[in-house]
Amino acid sequence: MSPVIETDEQQALRSAVAALGKRYGRDYLTTVIAENRHPTELWAEAAKLGYLGVNLPEAYGGGGGGIAELSIVLEELGAAGCPLLMLVVSPAICGTVIARFGTEAQKRQWLPGLADGSRTMAFGITEPDAGSNSHRITTTARRDGADWVLTGRKVFISGVDIADETLIVGRTQDARTGKLKPCLFVVPRDTAGFGRRRIDMELSGAEKQFELTLDDVRLPADALVGDEDAGLLQLFAGLNPERVMTAAFAIGMGRYALSRAVEYARDRTVWKQPIGAHQAVAHPLAQAHIDLELARLMMQKAAFLYDSGDDVAAGEAANMAKYAAGEACVKAVDQAVHTLGGNGLTREFGLASLITAARVSRIAPVSREMILNYVSHQTLGLPKSY
Repeated sequence: MSPVIETDEQQALRSAVAALGKRYGRDYLTTVIAENRHPTELWAEAAKLGYLGVNLPEAYGGGGGGIAELSIVLEELGAAGCPLLMLVVSPAICGTVIARFGTEAQKRQWLPGLADGSRTMAFGITEPDAGSNSHRITTTARRDGADWVLTGRKVFISGVDIADETLIVGRTQDARTGKLKPCLFVVPRDTAGFGRRRIDMELSGAEKQFELTLDDVRLPADALVGDEDAGLLQLFAGLNPERVMTAAFAIGMGRYALSRAVEYARDRTVWKQPIGAHQAVAHPLAQAHIDLELARLMMQKAAFLYDSGDDVAAGEAANMAKYAAGEACVKAVDQAVHTLGGNGLTREFGLASLITAARVSRIAPVSREMILNYVSHQTLGLPKSY
């Protein structure tokens, strides 16, 4: 099936998730944030309906689909105004890495809980001094007998307070070359030496951000996921779905903002006809819709390539999808707020908070400038400046 035309099953999934999202909506998420709690009711119902683990193997309780299906879930919840950010992290990154590279024992231990929503796993890669440069990660893992001992710091790690475990990216020393290579470790939340501190964010979201400290965290040998020598391959097997899902998050948010603006422009009358009749109002909204649709096409292509097993092509497409979706989201939100005028900044209409949230899709999990670097070097073959 072409990535452009969704299957009947995918269309049915999209409709079903949209119906679920409509039952909760933006007001639900706003209330959850105001009460400083987590969207546990929506998470539980999405889990019960099989949406959280739709991308995970059926043998371990998942839906047997792919990132294409999981991106539909996140996009439609976002379009309804109640996206679940942890979908990006728990099933998409952590679930994918474990499903592809974990041992049989690890799959049996972690995947059923990730699939049914009873277990949540965070993902720790970003560091205070490394930023987007994964080659500068300083969290190290050294062998001590049969154990691993991890030391380091992580920052801007989502949902650690509700996560049962965190998949930590560390680096081990290659015995042959002496160079550090990335490896992935599952760290249970109550492990000795594993500390967290909440970061005070201007951005209001249901999922909180944390700084992590790993102070001689001792882990058993089976905490290492996959092959010690294939860490980079395994890492990007999780990062490509992350980019696709970030695109879905952005597209959903953009669609929600746009729908509110269109609704307002249809009804709001200042002179003789609704303001949506004026091209100065209508055309920017039409442009925003076009940009979101184009971004979705690239997202679908990226998901299709990833689910087909083409990691190299998926890497390029996932980066471009994330870039396009981030730009489209920011423009859609900005135009939606502008369409409502002063009302766009009121709590009643709930769009102003999206101005900050939309920026995240330009910044995380990798900045648009780093994506332009990637395309410059990998796609166009231009020389590096760094």
